[in-house]
Amino acid sequence: MKTKLILALACASLSVISCEKKQAETSESVSSANPSLEKFFTEEAFADAEAIHAVKLKAKPGDEVVLRGQLMGRGKVFVDGRASFILGDPEKLTPCNQIPGDGCETPWDACCDDKELKLASTASIQILGEDGRVLDGGLRGIGGLKELSEVTLKGVVAEQSSTDLLLVNATAIHVTEP
Repeated sequence: MKTKLILALACASLSVISCEKKQAETSESVSSANPSLEKFFTEEAFADAEAIHAVKLKAKPGDEVVLRGQLMGRGKVFVDGRASFILGDPEKLTPCNQIPGDGCETPWDACCDDKELKLASTASIQILGEDGRVLDGGLRGIGGLKELSEVTLKGVVAEQSSTDLLLVNATAIHVTEP
């Protein structure tokens, strides 16, 4: 009986610690937002925005681009603690919430699309500081940005871009649908 009581107390203690840790992690991700990132968000939509797959065909490092897309293509579309996210091409990718009968808990991962299509239909977006480094602070929640948000943005194709990876240094982001 004494052993059962000790085991029950140990399990209860672990669950409390686990909940406290999860709450601390959630608070940390919200508080890690960098207030200076808000200046990159605009109320102005970019009418001349192009789909990711079209831009990938012609964009070269140094080119200014105007993209449209949706935050999707991976299970985790935001980079923790960094001003960076994954933008998917809704003309090519299908989030699970648009598939009838699919009850996926993370519809933005577009898990029903194959890996090659995701690679061809996504772009990595980042915001750089004056020193040329990705700014600290997560972007989730800033300007209404969240998983499956529709956005248009202006930016410059980064030098590290390749035919497989479109990397864009964003200069202005408009959230069309939070």
